[in-house]
This record gives sequence, C-alpha cells and structure tokens, in this order.
Amino acid sequence: MLDPNSRYVSRLTRDTTAVILAGGRGSRLHELTDWRAKPALHFGGKFRIIDFPLSNCVNSGIRRVGILTQYKAHSLIRHIQAGWSHFKKELGEYIEILPASQRYSPNWYQGTADAIYQNIDILAEEKPKYIMVLSGDHIYQMDYGSMLAHHVETGADLTVSCIEVPIEEAAGAFGVMTVDENNRIVRFDEKPAHPTELKDMPGYTLASMGNYIFNTEFLFDQLRKDAADESSEHDFGKNIIPNLIKNHQVNAYRFRDHDSDEATYWRDVGTLDSFWQANMELVEPSPALNLYNHDWPIWTYQKQLPPAKFVFDEEGRRGYAVDSMVSGGCIISGGHVRKSLLFSDVRVHSFTEIEESVLLPEVDVGRNAKIKKAIIDSGCRIPEGMVIGHDHEHDAARGFRVTKKGVVLVTRKMLGQQAEE
Repeated sequence: MLDPNSRYVSRLTRDTTAVILAGGRGSRLHELTDWRAKPALHFGGKFRIIDFPLSNCVNSGIRRVGILTQYKAHSLIRHIQAGWSHFKKELGEYIEILPASQRYSPNWYQGTADAIYQNIDILAEEKPKYIMVLSGDHIYQMDYGSMLAHHVETGADLTVSCIEVPIEEAAGAFGVMTVDENNRIVRFDEKPAHPTELKDMPGYTLASMGNYIFNTEFLFDQLRKDAADESSEHDFGKNIIPNLIKNHQVNAYRFRDHDSDEATYWRDVGTLDSFWQANMELVEPSPALNLYNHDWPIWTYQKQLPPAKFVFDEEGRRGYAVDSMVSGGCIISGGHVRKSLLFSDVRVHSFTEIEESVLLPEVDVGRNAKIKKAIIDSGCRIPEGMVIGHDHEHDAARGFRVTKKGVVLVTRKMLGQQAEE
C-alpha cells in the first residue's frame, strides 16, 4: 500500500527535479508546426500544450523544472518567459529553459536520452534524489506525487507511467509494455505494428505515456554508458528502457483515477485528427477533461483581454455561439458558431457559419464565409464568402490539407498571407 501521508509525498517531491522534453517538431501535425514546436501549440481555447505537464508539476509540489528545447523554440520560450518566470531560485524553485548548447557534444540533441545527457552537469548541481523525465506534448492531469511514492516503495530503479489504450490506436504510434503480475516490465517495444494484448483487458495494450522516474545516480550511470555506445540512437524508448529490463527493476505505473481505479484522461495530440478531436471533446456538455477543476488548475499565460462579445439581435443576423467555447477578446458579430472552439481575439463577421471547427488566436473570418470541421491556424484572415470543409476536393485544390478523417487545415501560407507566427 502507498503511504497517503501528504508530508511523506511532499518530501519526495522536494527531492525531485523534473525535466520536460519539449524539443519535438511534431511532424505528423504537418504545417501546424511549421513555425512552432509541438509543445508550444495552442490547445483548449487559452492554453499551450506545455502548460499541462508544467501545471502537473506545480500542482504535485515539484517546483524544480528544466525544459529542454530545440526545434523552432521561439514561441515556446516566449510563452515560458511570460507565464512561468515567477519562481524564486532562492526558495529552491525554478523553471529553467535548457536549449541544445552542445555542452558534451558537438551535436544538437540526438535523442531523448542524449538531451538529458548533455545537461547532466546542470542536473547534478541540484543534487536531486530522483529525476522525473516528462514528455512535453501530451494533454492530461496527473498527480506525480503518487507515482513518486510508488517508485520509492517498490524499490524500482526506473518507473514508467503507462495507460491502457486500444490496440488499434497504439499500433505504430506508442511504446508498449508487457508486464508480469507485479507490474514489472518484462518487455518494451517501441511503436510495434502488433502490440501485445493485456491479459486482464482484451483488446487493449499498455502504452507508455513518455514519463519516467529514475533514481538520479542510476540515471547518470545509464546515460554515460549510452553516450559511449556508438550504435545507440540515444533514445529512452528505443535504447535505454529495453536495455535495462533484464538486469534491473523496471516497473510500470498504471495511470488511473484515484476514485474509480479506471483508466483516466490522456491524449496524444500528435496528429491533426487527434488534435481536432481533443479540442472538440472540450465542447461536450460533460467533457472527459475537466478544465473547471479548481483543485487542479491548468496554469498559463494569456494577454489581458476584454470578455467575449456577441452583437446584433436581428433575424438572420444574430451573433451567437452554441455548444461552443469562446475565449476572451472574441467578437461574434452577426455570425453563427456551433460546436466549435474559438481561441482569443477571434473575429466572426456577419452571416458567417462556423461548425465543428477550431479557430486559433487572432483569426478573422469575413462575411458570408462557411467553415466546417476545420482547424484554422493563428492569424489567418478568411476572405469574405470563402467556403471551407464543405467540398474536400475543392479544399485540396486550393492547397488546404485534408486528413483521412475529413479535417481541413488552413494556414496563413496556404492563404498567401504572411506565414510566420
């Protein structure tokens, strides 16, 4: 049994440094990440993806955090500086950006393990007992204190957080584990075509969430060995974890709801379809992800904006939004919005119809436009009368990207507008 004593858990979190891997491009998001790293991508109306692991750290009592950046990190760094720079180093808390700086190698970060290795001296200075390695590009709310307690009480060298997912979703997408009756990992496969089925949950497999807890000195030893191995890809999923399973205690920690003991909310928004779907889930009457939970807030930075405004109450020109989320600074002027999510400073002009769509910040939709099942990138100016999402052949002919599930992505470059964020 885990010790529920909060002082016990708080001691563990104080002895922990978290490192968030935030350098990924997110290539399966195509043009949506042309100008930003995946963790910097907007999500949920007012947040960035990076806000979720950062908020989990703060809410869990982990206040020493390093963020490893690499790919097109400007907007990510700008967001961190604006919204997460209030921690006091003299009080033993900080959130620091750790860009690829070639400290131990003439190369940029070569893999997830190499990214940690190249900052090994910085981490050693803090003398943590435990190092938590976190993925910076997933959406979920998780108390890391429970996982830390599990790691310590089981005597593990490494603990991997995991969640049950349908086999068809995991195939070729996630690292998956095979465990024994004590949840000790006996096999780890990185993105297999045919994942191992769980004996206690037919049709499901155990997928890695990309979060790991190591005893610090043990991690450093393994990173040094991996760095000296010229055949290694220097990746946790491909190299470090599979090499440790035979001779070390590597445990799986199943991420479950504390009350129901069932698998809880976790989304990898690594494709356009999954990004669109996760945002659409938020407009449901009872969404699986509770952004209204005051006991586990998601912290972020946002501009000081006026409330959303809905104008004109005329027949045929009534500004409204139903089954939708509308962020601050938005003006819906005689347009109709249904089952959609509007980020900050969006303008919807008269006689416009928007349905099942995600509009990122500062989008301007001209009069008489029609948009359905689309992702409109930040800053796009949709011309008057443009129709998006109603004729996919026409969408593709204009250079818009149409996914297999019928989601249409529109960016400024596709519209012939300035492309940089």
